[in-house]
Parts: sequence; C-alpha cells; structure tokens
Amino acid sequence: MAAAELSLIKPMKCATIKFNTPTTTSKLNSFRPKPMIPRASASTATPAKPKRTEKGIKETLLTPRFYTTDFDEMEMLFNTEINKNLNQSEFEALLHEFKTDYNQTHFVRNPEFKAAADKLQGPLRQIFVEFLERSCTAEFSGFLLYKELGRRLKKTNPVVAEIFSLMSRDEARHAGFLNKGLSDFNLALDLGFLTKARTYTFFKPKFIFYATYLSEKIGYWRYITIYRHLKANPEFQVYPIFKYFENWCQDENRHGDFFSALLKAQPQFLNDWKAKLWSRFFCLSVYVTMYLNDCQRTAFYEGIGLNTKEFDMHVIIETNRTTARIFPAVLDVENPEFKRKLDRMVEINEKLMAVGESNDNPLVKNLKKVPLITALVSEIIAAYLMPPVESGSLDFAEFEPQVVY
Repeated sequence: MAAAELSLIKPMKCATIKFNTPTTTSKLNSFRPKPMIPRASASTATPAKPKRTEKGIKETLLTPRFYTTDFDEMEMLFNTEINKNLNQSEFEALLHEFKTDYNQTHFVRNPEFKAAADKLQGPLRQIFVEFLERSCTAEFSGFLLYKELGRRLKKTNPVVAEIFSLMSRDEARHAGFLNKGLSDFNLALDLGFLTKARTYTFFKPKFIFYATYLSEKIGYWRYITIYRHLKANPEFQVYPIFKYFENWCQDENRHGDFFSALLKAQPQFLNDWKAKLWSRFFCLSVYVTMYLNDCQRTAFYEGIGLNTKEFDMHVIIETNRTTARIFPAVLDVENPEFKRKLDRMVEINEKLMAVGESNDNPLVKNLKKVPLITALVSEIIAAYLMPPVESGSLDFAEFEPQVVY
C-alpha cells in the first residue's frame, strides 16, 4: 500500500498490548500479480450480467514470490540409502501428527463473515481486501511448492513425501478459506490463473529449508500474537477470520517442526561457518522484509488495535528465540541498535516510495533513488555485520509432538 493511500486512513486509537514471552517454547509468506474478479451482487432489478475486471498488485522487491528448487538434489538429500542422518522414526512421528488432521473441521464459515465485511467501508475495507489477497496468494504458493515436493519424493522417501503432501493440504485449505473471505467483499482470486501464469524464484534446497523454516515460524508468531491481542481486546475484532488464528497457527507450528527435522537430517547445512553466514542472512532478509512491508500497511494493524512496530518487534524477537534452537547463529535482535537500524530502513524506504510516486521523469527518479538505495543497502549490511548470537545444536531431545499456544 502506497504511503499516499495510507495517509487517507485516520489512525484508530490503539489498545495497549503487552507482549509476554510464553513459558513454553514454540514448535513449530510469495506471489505474482493476479486478476481480481468481482462477483455480481444481488439487485431488485433485472440481474445485470457480471462484469469481469482485473486488478493486479504492483510488484516490488518486497513482493512475496513463488519458489522452485533443484528437485533432483532434493531426491538425493532424502534418499535413505545415501543420507544416513535421516531419522525415519522422527519423520514417522511427524507423519502421525499430520495424519491426525486436527483442523479438518476447523475452517467452517458462518454468516458473521459477510455481515462484518459489509460494515467495513472506505480505505479500511480496501486494506482488508489487500490483506486477504496477499495472505491467500502466499498460502497458495506454499501449496504449489509442497505439492510438487510430495510428488517428486514419493519413490525416494514415501514418509517425507506424504508429509509434504499433507502440508500442501493444509496450505490449500488456508488459501481456500481466505479466498472465501474475499467473496465477502464481492471479489475472488483466480487461483487457476496463478497456477498457469506464475513465475518462480529458484532457491537451492538448503535455502528453501532456511527460508521456509523461518516463514512457518514467523507465521506462527504473527497469528498467535494477533489472536491473543484480539481475545484481550474484542472491540477490535472487526472481521471473524482472526478468531480462527489460534488453531490455524498450529498448522504453521507443525510445518515448522517438520522443517526443523529436515535441517537436523542435513547437518552440513548447520555445522560450518558458511551455515552461520547463511542463517544470519535469511533471518535478516525475513525480518527486514516483514518490517518494511508492515510499516507500509500501518493502517491495517491500527485497524485491529495494534502498534505496527511493537507488534513486529515482538514477532521478530520470539521468532529469533525459536530459530536459535536450530540455526547455528542468529541476529542479536534484542540489541536496541537493531531496531534503530530497522526504523532507519523504514524512513529510507518511505523516501524511495515517494520518489517512485512523484511526477518526475524516469531519469530524474533514478538519479534521486541512487543515494537512497545506497543508504538502504548500507543499513542492511550494518545490521548483518552486528555481532551475532551463537546458537543452535544438533543434539536435540527426542522428538515429542506437542501443541504450543
């Protein structure tokens, strides 16, 4: 959401929210522009023929994307004859968890959805549409990746393949539920179009592991934090989808558990100096992307009574603490200087967006962007070079499935 659009939304008074670290540890999003298809609304007059229009999302460096990987290498990594580190008993325990399908009957809608959507008007209504759209596409992206991995690994490692297939089930369920939410606003995502028109970003398997692990972990902390906040402050419960986040986040939780097991089965991705550098890089990439994205959409978080930066820092800190259990090194996000760097990145990014939206000719815009991009990259590098926190261990206790709230 452009800064100019956000400025049209009058900030709502935010409830005070205290973020307490849970005593239990946590177990445990990617898209292309797509058409938005308005649905015909009922009328007392002769029904008009539905008019189909397309609405795309402006793609930027912060736009989530689809991912693909080297599936041949994936098959080698999960070949039990080649990789003796694969703990099949742990994967079988995880498979049992996924087969139980705790949320099979959870995602059931009711009339409250449409009634709440009808009450949302103006800029806040549009920003909720964007939230549903981005979330739906991110879940659908996960579905596509997991489905293909499940198909490709079926002969090499049936247990791991089935888990990927069951995770694709979860992601498809989430995407469908979110797309139904869009129907409350007389819109729908054409997921068939996404399937045909998608463009992939290629990541090597180890990068898929790092990035997807972090994605599932941070998804858990985002969902459970919003759920807890709205449970304590029901006056900000403006749309019922948030009531589903408590159980929903446990799907993210289980997905994260699985990727933790995958990383433990590939110690070469965790036990050397290169692994420490890559771990810090992916932590920084995920945290910075979320912070900049959310600060562009402050109106959404204010709309549900949250302070955007406080919310994001809570999520980053909790995700980092959880990630430190498996990554060999993480960022020192609890150092106040880390947040100061994030805030400076937000200021620079806002100036970049203002330049992009100005009426200057392209050459002048590019000249104005150069010092800003340089400043942004400098802040990112400085954050990366902050002394890290040494962490992680391959000597984990036996896997014990558990639900964490």
